[in-house]
Amino acid sequence: MQSKSTLIKEELQPRSVGILQQPKAVWAVAFACVISFMGLGLVDPILPAIGKKLHATPSQVSLLFSSYTFITGLAMLITGVVSSRFGTKRTLLTGTFLIVVFSILGGFSGSIGQLVGYRAGWGLGNALFIATALSAIVGLSTSGPAKAIVLYEAALGLGISVGPLLGGELGSISWRGPFFGVGVLMALAFLSILILLPKLPKSKVRTSLLDPFKALRYRGLLTLGITALCYNFGFFTLLAYTPFVMNLDEHGLGYVFFGWGILLAITSVFVAPKFQSRFRTVPSMCAMLFCFAVTLLVMGIWTSSQMVVIVAVIIAGAFLGVNNTLITTAVMVAAPVERSTASAAYSFIRFVFGAAGPWLAGKLAEWYNPHIPFYVGAIAVVCGILAILLGNKHLQHIDKAVASHH
Repeated sequence: MQSKSTLIKEELQPRSVGILQQPKAVWAVAFACVISFMGLGLVDPILPAIGKKLHATPSQVSLLFSSYTFITGLAMLITGVVSSRFGTKRTLLTGTFLIVVFSILGGFSGSIGQLVGYRAGWGLGNALFIATALSAIVGLSTSGPAKAIVLYEAALGLGISVGPLLGGELGSISWRGPFFGVGVLMALAFLSILILLPKLPKSKVRTSLLDPFKALRYRGLLTLGITALCYNFGFFTLLAYTPFVMNLDEHGLGYVFFGWGILLAITSVFVAPKFQSRFRTVPSMCAMLFCFAVTLLVMGIWTSSQMVVIVAVIIAGAFLGVNNTLITTAVMVAAPVERSTASAAYSFIRFVFGAAGPWLAGKLAEWYNPHIPFYVGAIAVVCGILAILLGNKHLQHIDKAVASHH
């Protein structure tokens, strides 16, 4: 019998098929990913409006992100158990259905508490969807794992970039509009998966709740999880807190985050692979995280300058796009375990322990001043760099594993 490490190496052999030459099933899942990630950007332009309409402080509104990410992280522990028993297609459909239900319920919310609760339910659906979607795209792709991950990141970037534009338009009518918009779009995603994705064979290996924790025994995977935890503090400071300091309406915020998302999408697809092949994974990740930390520092120093914050937010998309692809690719080959298990373990750490980031950003502004959240976010990202440097010896195999893709 072949070992898991041997299977992973075989998966990483070069394939001549181009990234766009994919089966219909891959495109169906990718389309659903675009719509799913639109849900994240769709809500961003209406955060200040939610605060005004529901009489909530920025820290209370930021709980929309905290509850979402916390439940997503916890639910990641069961995604492997669910998908290995019910199959990829059923798990994707269940996750998509839950997002439809809870996003529509969110649109009917009468208080910030209700909305935070519905976002938690949304997080459960999101966990079932995104963990299985990445595994499905990588498994079904005919172009190899590296190109499949780039395709996944492209879907992520496209969804995040288009989402704010639609969110700004719907949000200018009512803050409830984007929630109903997500519900309708995810219903379309549900149909695309139902129709285009064939019934896939269930995994021959039944995973357990302990598997993600066992996977964290591999120091490379643990290092990447801790790095992502720190990085998420900075990421959600940008995503959940900057809308409150830019002083823009729903349309304005939509355009700013559209620019941010466009840069994120372009760099994740076209720039990240070049950085990886030329400068190697670990140095490239450290460089992108350093640039992101500096960007947060700039926003902290010039918080009162609307133009500086707007430009910094957009530019940050470039650094985040490259880093997202690099770290996702690294996670897939960091440990000799199933891809879904590696993703679950990594996501558990970064989401559960990083969930305090959005809430803390709002609270720091209330406790001290508007500059402090950016400084703390920058320090957290620097801690992510230190985590990589301390665990560097456990990441040396990543470039060898990925080299055959290029």
